[in-house]
Amino acid sequence: MLWIIGGNHLFYALGEVSGWGWAEWVSRQLDHVEWEGFHAFDLVFPLFMFISGVAIPFSLMNKVTKGVPKKTLMAKVLKRVVILFLFGLIYNNALSFDFANLRVASVLGQIGCAYLLATLIVLNTSSFKARLIWFFGILIGYAGLQYLIPVPGFGAGHFTPEGSINGWIDQLLLPGRLYGGTFDPEGLLCIVSAAAITLLGSMAGEVLRAKEQTPYGKTLILGLAGVGMILLGILLGQWYPIIKSLWTSTFNLLTGGISLLLLALFYLVIDVWGYHKWTFFFRVIGLNSITIYLAVRIVKFKATSDFFLGGIAALTGSFEPVVLFAGMIALEWLLLYFLYKKEIFLKV
Repeated sequence: MLWIIGGNHLFYALGEVSGWGWAEWVSRQLDHVEWEGFHAFDLVFPLFMFISGVAIPFSLMNKVTKGVPKKTLMAKVLKRVVILFLFGLIYNNALSFDFANLRVASVLGQIGCAYLLATLIVLNTSSFKARLIWFFGILIGYAGLQYLIPVPGFGAGHFTPEGSINGWIDQLLLPGRLYGGTFDPEGLLCIVSAAAITLLGSMAGEVLRAKEQTPYGKTLILGLAGVGMILLGILLGQWYPIIKSLWTSTFNLLTGGISLLLLALFYLVIDVWGYHKWTFFFRVIGLNSITIYLAVRIVKFKATSDFFLGGIAALTGSFEPVVLFAGMIALEWLLLYFLYKKEIFLKV
């Protein structure tokens, strides 16, 4: 969330004005690849979905073991989907009432729908093995669709914005405007694929929740699984391209593997070794992630930073944009800190 709310712009500016090699490299990584390939910024969205899946065993499955009916849990999940879908429409400027040009697909909508699909699988399977089969079944089935189903005018196996099966289905079924013109990176098929990484997160959560494993055993399992998935994704990527906008299965393997490694690392550092004080700055952001995601769309924090810091920033010469973006992030964080202190959290 730090990168989404302005951390990327801060490092863009730093890379441009400083000439520091490491800052320039980081700034390049904090932007999406144009189409095929992978940058660190491409990890943000799938990692968020992975973490939402990690929470499933600690919330929903824990309630199942306590006797809460599955129908009750699914009703709550459906409510969450509806709220996220509506928030997504608002983010996409639905309040302008220009419905002909409204983008229906959204980041929040995809999170909700993919979470729903993953939850349905988790609540209706009885074992870790069954969920693992579902995970790889989605990846294999999705790859089959992209490779084997012909698109009118293009044929089968095209991984281009115009010729992909994703784009064809989005043009056929999604009303309103598509983000990419001929496709939408949060389109209908992408939701199905994204459900896989959410399901992967739920299995990682099961590993963390397992009482029979030691903390170091859990770390090892998550780490080895992560390395294996990364290598598999890179290997298969030689024939099946890694494309975020199409959520190809190789993209899921790569980002899922990285997500597992990061979870293993932070679990080890924070939960096992107990080094957690340094996380406070980030926890304040993460505890109200949807709030700040919507807020940066609605409130012009950059203009406020310009108002208060414009004079000071001008004195820094070429570093003026760095100061202004740092001020923007500080304002956003102070708002979230106020909500944190008042124990106000937007929970969906």
